Amino acid sequence: MPPPASDRRGFIRQVVGATAAVPLAPVLTGGVAASALAANAPSPAACKPADNASGYISLSRDEAAFVETLVNIMCPADELTPNGVDCGLPTYIDRQLAGDFGRGAKRYSRGPWQQGKPEHGCQLPLTPEQHFKAGIAAANEACVARYGAPLDQVRAAEAAAFVADLGAGKVVDDRLPMAAWFNELVYPLFTQACFADPIYGGNRDKVFWRLIGYPGLPATNTVNVVQYRGKPFPGSKNPKSIADFS
Repeated sequence: MPPPASDRRGFIRQVVGATAAVPLAPVLTGGVAASALAANAPSPAACKPADNASGYISLSRDEAAFVETLVNIMCPADELTPNGVDCGLPTYIDRQLAGDFGRGAKRYSRGPWQQGKPEHGCQLPLTPEQHFKAGIAAANEACVARYGAPLDQVRAAEAAAFVADLGAGKVVDDRLPMAAWFNELVYPLFTQACFADPIYGGNRDKVFWRLIGYPGLPATNTVNVVQYRGKPFPGSKNPKSIADFS
């Protein structure tokens, strides 16, 4: 059964805990696996959305459906916040993939792709955007093999179980280390989307800042940090973003 809506943090802790207990999938080398990934990676032209009406810049319609389903599982609507889509989380992820981060700006990307150690992270001939999209394709293939449909078309309980298995390293693909894909790329983007300044698309209406009592930019005021240590800060009721000072 999927985790109760009120236990989203328990679900996220469950994913993180499982990740700590499971070794990362083998790092790709410069051999057949990496070459196959590079050959099958979407080109910059292929990374454009299939339908601009959705409002996404990088994600295609099918990719957006996967991401929207994913963030709603990881952040279901409850008494604390709306669901992940209504919080703007897919928008943040899409904008990051479409920008310098997604293009791998300032990253060395010419290889050679040698065998790496787990602490080096994935050694891939892909930009973060290509890596993200390749992972969605692999995850949906695994979901179809298991349940007969992609993630956005399966029952809620099946989708929640599948996402938990992604984080726990129980979804395997010969071309891509799926546990590393989820825990080192997808999950960080999810948490950034929750707590980044709303001008970047996520954390809509500063919902997560209000949730944890974070006042936004005024948090740099060290006098208040000392005065209100261990106490609720009055300014957290109306957090200030970059847009509020522009």
